[in-house]
Amino acid sequence: MRLRPTAPGRFGTSELRLALAAPRPAAGLTSEWRLVDGLRTHTRRSRNPGSDAPPVVLVHGLAVSHRYLTPLAVALSATHPVYVPDLPGFGLTERPGRAYDVGRHAAFLAAWLAAYRLPPACLVGHSFGAEVAAALAARRPRAVRALVLAGPTSDPAARSRRGLVGRWLLDTVAEAPLQAPVLLRDVWDARPWRVAATVSHSVHNRVEEDLVRVAAPTLVLAGARDTVVPPAWRAQVTRLIPHARAATVPGAAHNVVTTAPRQVADAIRALLAPDPDKVDPCASETRRSDPSAAASAAC
Repeated sequence: MRLRPTAPGRFGTSELRLALAAPRPAAGLTSEWRLVDGLRTHTRRSRNPGSDAPPVVLVHGLAVSHRYLTPLAVALSATHPVYVPDLPGFGLTERPGRAYDVGRHAAFLAAWLAAYRLPPACLVGHSFGAEVAAALAARRPRAVRALVLAGPTSDPAARSRRGLVGRWLLDTVAEAPLQAPVLLRDVWDARPWRVAATVSHSVHNRVEEDLVRVAAPTLVLAGARDTVVPPAWRAQVTRLIPHARAATVPGAAHNVVTTAPRQVADAIRALLAPDPDKVDPCASETRRSDPSAAASAAC
């Protein structure tokens, strides 16, 4: 899928204010809390745009929260109802006494979907959130209309705490610097021990076992400068999922959902459209049957 070019890694002061706004309303997003699986759970959500478009649920990564996903939530909110729950222990959700692994987070997300009584949704998981979204799609296929795996971890070539953290540190030089206050706030909320424990859960999760069981149409998406999720791993992820295609956003690094929200939103709309070519006439799909192209496709 070919997307329009974007300025590299954009995240300015207006995006920073939006990310840190909760629980105050901002840009059409509001906060609410519901009891889910015994935990007081925070969700950032948009207004319903008044259409029959399916809901989109954004699932955050392991050291972060709803905050860094707010640019994408706003970009999608004109056409879809958008929900951004904070997983247990992160953001403004209650903190349980231990860090959840991928399976426990997926079960919690299933309980969250039931609490909101949503129809089959498009799940957009980023980084560790992609592992959680893939696990839910594999185990509860009727709940998932479509799946987006953005910067999905974790590559077997770096499936250790040292390997994964090392790649993240390398990625920071390609990211917009104003994302740092958001990350610091999120780590403070989660507590460093929970972040460290969740890194361990990520590297011990064999995500491939879930990927081969995903039945939903899937988009595997990453930034061209993403050092956490290199092209070979993206191609393998696309190969493993029966109905997957891949896209790459030029100029963006691992946090592509934060720094290229309009391009990612366009890709999500194309995935959900009955005829993607009618939504984006410039799109060219990269399907599972052509894995070599999946590694090199650019947006």
